[in-house]
Amino acid sequence: MENSTEAVLIRPSDKVLIYHLRDVVRTREAEGTGFRLRVPSLQIAMGEKIALIGHSGCGKSTLLDMLAFILQPTESGAFRFRPERSDEPIDIAAYWDKSRQNHLGDLRKKYIGYVMQTGGLVPYLTVRDNISLSRNLLQMTNNDKAVEELAGHLGIRRHLDKYPSALSTGERQRVAIGRALAHRPSIVIADEPTASLDPIAAEKIMNLFIELVDELNITVIVASHAWRHIKKLGLRQLSHRTQRTSDGKLTETVVTG
Repeated sequence: MENSTEAVLIRPSDKVLIYHLRDVVRTREAEGTGFRLRVPSLQIAMGEKIALIGHSGCGKSTLLDMLAFILQPTESGAFRFRPERSDEPIDIAAYWDKSRQNHLGDLRKKYIGYVMQTGGLVPYLTVRDNISLSRNLLQMTNNDKAVEELAGHLGIRRHLDKYPSALSTGERQRVAIGRALAHRPSIVIADEPTASLDPIAAEKIMNLFIELVDELNITVIVASHAWRHIKKLGLRQLSHRTQRTSDGKLTETVVTG
């Protein structure tokens, strides 16, 4: 009976929220038309694997950039971030209000890994140095061992001393994934990470990516337009709907989850 009670007490800690957003809005206007992304409520727990599926222009990248503290919301009722279980939630909305960009940059550098659609590798650095970038910024030790181990998991160890230009598109995306994971962040955000690959290569790399974040117990949010192979990986899909006003001047996407 005592053991059963302990299990009940432990279970809620598995649902610690890494993100808690309420009434967050981002609006942009250009040449007489506007776009609004509205997030009435979004809760993401530590260790979750999240998918945001939708066509180009529906606001996927806008949401990811806000979650990575790159893009400031136009409005926010609540925007809290809790990167570690032992920490108190951080009021990100207050950081933006007080223009504490340096603090936001430090949080991003330490706790977030970002995989861009095009990889975003530094062309004049080797694969080894590209993967090491995040670790070097944090002055982490044992870089060579950690990088070689990660490169082995990604199947690119033989390419460590090459430059990005010598790699295929798929290999470059593996390097980008390695760089995002190298410093063992709390969360990895991936914006269409396999969009430039053929379907077979895309599915293979996505499987590898999810296996790695699962092994490292890292929260992941993936934006994609390809629901078919994302669904197979068991990611939780965020709900979203996009509609345009009758005069065509405003398009609004609403995301909840």
